[in-house]
Amino acid sequence: MRIALAAAVIALSTAGSCTGGAETGAGQESPASRSVRSAVPSGATASSIRPTPTPPRPTGSATPAPAPRFDSAAAVATVRQLAGTIGPREATSARYRAAADWLAVRLRAAGYDVRRQPVRVPAGVSWGVPVPAGQTWNVVATTPGVVAGAPYLLVGAHLDTVPQAPGAEDNASGIAVLLEVARAFAPSGGARPRLPLVLVAFGAEEPRGAGDARHHYGSRAYVASLPAAARTALRGMVSLDRVGVGSVVPVCTARSADRRLQAELVAAAARAGAGTRRCANRSSDHWSFARTGLSGVRLGSTPYAEYHSARDLPPVVSRAQLDRTGRLLLAWIRA
Repeated sequence: MRIALAAAVIALSTAGSCTGGAETGAGQESPASRSVRSAVPSGATASSIRPTPTPPRPTGSATPAPAPRFDSAAAVATVRQLAGTIGPREATSARYRAAADWLAVRLRAAGYDVRRQPVRVPAGVSWGVPVPAGQTWNVVATTPGVVAGAPYLLVGAHLDTVPQAPGAEDNASGIAVLLEVARAFAPSGGARPRLPLVLVAFGAEEPRGAGDARHHYGSRAYVASLPAAARTALRGMVSLDRVGVGSVVPVCTARSADRRLQAELVAAAARAGAGTRRCANRSSDHWSFARTGLSGVRLGSTPYAEYHSARDLPPVVSRAQLDRTGRLLLAWIRA
């Protein structure tokens, strides 16, 4: 009411002096003035009417996304679960299926769309031990709502082991980092990645004979299944393979064309305060991508005495090295 009265007074005081409108004749009150005057209570003056200040309009600002944090204690717990509780996880075994079930439940709980990709593998010999033909699975987790053909990042790690090894470093360490990165950028309340994420736990990375044709079955099947739009949209694949030993993070390429991605990861490590060393190898799932022209880099590969043996147990893995690798990835994904 006060605002309406104030406006009326202002209009009344200016109605006879404005030069921009049509004149109404000397000594006459305009119809507009009479209308305004009738809206002012008797005895009210301009000085006695004080407009109520308009309250400030609330400013809408989105709540900033939380900064990602790598939980190295949870990563160690994953290594203990996979290598200590479940144990050796040959790709076609019941223990591998148990590990895949365990991981899928946790990725789904973080808010990802999760599916399993079946992969047939042949019989062979894996690190001196005969292995049967059968089926393994890739566990694929995707940020919900990703538009086909939109740019994305892919992080992978193999879930299987050679038959005789519990595989703490090779490769429960890689799966542990993958899971904690997934949680850090969880669609259900985590930090926001710069691009949508695809996270893949590959089956049957370990060899079933000599040469490329007897190696990396899960990642080769995954790459072969990609439609053209998904190949074009991939902005970089990182394979996490043996990332829990050492004091710096190996950043390895399989071809010179992937040095740009390697440089991105080295720069991310610098931002995260993690040391790196550059290297070259083709002995992990990044090679399945690189050999078909897709950009792929491996993190990990420091030699260790317990490799592919029954002694590859959780104490082999360094929490500090898991943390370095995890912080590097968080910096790369959020950059």
